[in-house]
Amino acid sequence: MPATALLPLVLLAAVAAPQPRPGPLRTFGDWTAGCDNTGVCTMASLGPEGAAFPPVTLSLTRQPGPDGGWALAFETPGDAPPAAPAAVTIDGRRFALADLSGAAAGAVAREMANGRTLAVLALRDRRLAGVSLTGAAAALRWIDAQQGRAGTVTATVATGPRDAATVPRRRPAPVIRALVANGAAATATPRQLAAMRGAAGCNLPAAAGLGPAFHALGRGATLVLLPCSTGAYNLSSALFVLRAGRVERARVDAPTGFDATPATGTDRLASVVNGRWQGGELTSFARGRGLGDCGVIQTLVWDGTALRLAEQSAMGECRGNPYFITTWRARVVRG
Repeated sequence: MPATALLPLVLLAAVAAPQPRPGPLRTFGDWTAGCDNTGVCTMASLGPEGAAFPPVTLSLTRQPGPDGGWALAFETPGDAPPAAPAAVTIDGRRFALADLSGAAAGAVAREMANGRTLAVLALRDRRLAGVSLTGAAAALRWIDAQQGRAGTVTATVATGPRDAATVPRRRPAPVIRALVANGAAATATPRQLAAMRGAAGCNLPAAAGLGPAFHALGRGATLVLLPCSTGAYNLSSALFVLRAGRVERARVDAPTGFDATPATGTDRLASVVNGRWQGGELTSFARGRGLGDCGVIQTLVWDGTALRLAEQSAMGECRGNPYFITTWRARVVRG
């Protein structure tokens, strides 16, 4: 029996639901920025080109809408144990950080627009590190534009006379009705596994010691993660579904694995990278380098027909900031 005969559902119609469209990332000097589909925008500081983790990185997130405020987030990967930032200074002006999402966060963002130097301080004003402000004003202006704030009193940089009421409100996230993952997982026969490897073009030798993983999706379906290729820090696994003793290619509603990264078109069928199934969610983390400070992270859920993208976050610059920017989010309802 030819291998393709074991895959009766290879050619499936496209998923009927609207395809997710994660937002793009933009880099401005030493900052990168992005927004998700609901209008939440984030900008993240970047370390020097080719370096490892800087002592401190800073990320700012602004909520959409007329009253959308700023929130700050710090990462101190160089400290052991990590030191908690207590304040920042911008051109010598000190801002206490008792509340990272309050009025101080907005004041820091506004001051950054015209600042030259930013220093992060720990308790008793011990200096942790400096953060470059090159490109920060451009990133803030870009966020103003993405959120429809340009020319309004709510803008951080592109301020104008228009009233806050003209700023678009947060867009609703799409709803995914996901199945509760229950029941017992099925296993594939040797012939089915051989057919899956052939369909996926897997080149991972059996001696690698990485076998397929089987996970119950609910209502008699089983997800198969078939390891296909591996590198220094990435393991790519093709996705299949077992149902009623038959093998199907897993249907997904968005590019996944390496296809979700700038190196598109590398997968013959849906796959995940460093895939993990837990709590009814399938995650993929396609690392741009071993430090894990760049790449694409995805979360997918099963709706009974297809794997649906519930969340995607990314960092396109391998410059030491481990804070990935959310570019897509959905609301998952299980039942």
